Amino acid sequence: MRVGYFSDFKSLFGRSSLRTSSRIANFPTHAATFRGKAYKALELDADTQKDLELFQSQGGGTSLFDFYNRCVTRGGSRVFRHRMQQPFAEADDIHKAQDAVVFIQSRREEFRKIPFYITSRVERYQRDPLMFITQKNALHFVLGSTRLKLFDAYHYRRIHRGVQYSCLFIRSIREFLSLPEMLSPPGELAAVVKEMKHLLEDTGLARVPEHELRGGRFLAVLRLDQTFRIFDKEAVLRLMHLTYELDALISMADASAAHNYVMPELLQSDLEMHAQDLVYPQITAAVANTIVLNQDSRLLFLTGPNMAGKTTFLRAVATALYLGHLGMGVPASRFAFQPVERLFSSLSVSDNVHTGTSYFLAEVLRIKAVASAIAAGHSVIAIMDEPFKGTNVKDALEASLTVMQGLESKPDCLFLFSSHLIELDEQFGADRSIKRCYFEARESTESLEFDYVLQQGVSSQRLGMRVLGDQGVLKLLAAQVD
Repeated sequence: MRVGYFSDFKSLFGRSSLRTSSRIANFPTHAATFRGKAYKALELDADTQKDLELFQSQGGGTSLFDFYNRCVTRGGSRVFRHRMQQPFAEADDIHKAQDAVVFIQSRREEFRKIPFYITSRVERYQRDPLMFITQKNALHFVLGSTRLKLFDAYHYRRIHRGVQYSCLFIRSIREFLSLPEMLSPPGELAAVVKEMKHLLEDTGLARVPEHELRGGRFLAVLRLDQTFRIFDKEAVLRLMHLTYELDALISMADASAAHNYVMPELLQSDLEMHAQDLVYPQITAAVANTIVLNQDSRLLFLTGPNMAGKTTFLRAVATALYLGHLGMGVPASRFAFQPVERLFSSLSVSDNVHTGTSYFLAEVLRIKAVASAIAAGHSVIAIMDEPFKGTNVKDALEASLTVMQGLESKPDCLFLFSSHLIELDEQFGADRSIKRCYFEARESTESLEFDYVLQQGVSSQRLGMRVLGDQGVLKLLAAQVD
């Protein structure tokens, strides 16, 4: 940075008023609270985030974040990621997000006027370690500004450009907020718009002119530079963060509209869930299914052979519940639920050789996590796919029966439990709050056909030997070695 030659002019201009930026704009990856206020978040442990494939797909596909992220700014993507990490757990917060999403969808053209295309340039300007004038005193400011303009053209050009972009950004936000639709927007938008207006009207940002700065008005440029990078820096950063929040909300609205999702209903009764024509979002032409769980049937006992659709259905339910807590639309024709505090899934349990955790112990620890949350008084929805595969059939049967009988008696909770152990059905009492459903395949001499349609009852279908035969394994094993 060229500063040495200024020493020759100290006697003429007095003490140097030029400084380089000692701190770079710290754009937060996410806030510890939402818009400065603490809120109750749906708790998802690491295993559940992995099962839902929130940020990383296990099978080489697309994570939910990448599938739904339509943000046009990096800051918007950061905000959207934070929202996905900590969804809402209370109905009021979810309602506000839903209202904002629906409003944006109904007035999408107006929201295209938000100047997202400028934000990266304004952010770069805030991060740049450029010189600035620190003095407010008029004489000292003029002397320092003149020196900067005359003897450091490089810094001045970059400052000028950053000021111009910042002014354009602020004028564009003003124009957007002046739209009639922004007089009283609903839901989350109300708080965002209110704070944006405060920043533009009650801070130094109110002095930003409505016209572009042209010609040799370098003193006006450097005064605005003081506003943007010193005296009202936090206001600029906050305005940008609120713009990123709008980007994230628009992304949620666009993703819900693009996939023709339905906005969930939030129930105020005892904990229940209604899913009609529910599908898993990332399967093309997926078969839709309907399920209702409530406190009279709070545990789903799901049976059926491998490949029939059990795991995909459970994943669809977990994903829909998660999207509902975000305030987004859901891939169904109707979805109604009551928000909970904890969402657990156990779809892809694995052992860990580094910690000495066996497969069976890993399964037990997942059940323990669910039981601990219930014992602590939390409302819970837990989704478990064929637990206790890591032990012998007798142990698995006894453990599954004990766990299911314990879970289905817990109020203010819902459970989905798939299993191949159809013998469990004989152990359930008729008065228990257990709903029985199954998937099956249609067998013919030529092939197996799966319709992936959920049916009422318990399946006794066994396909292991049939699949071995269809894949030619039995024939290979029977072949004679020459």
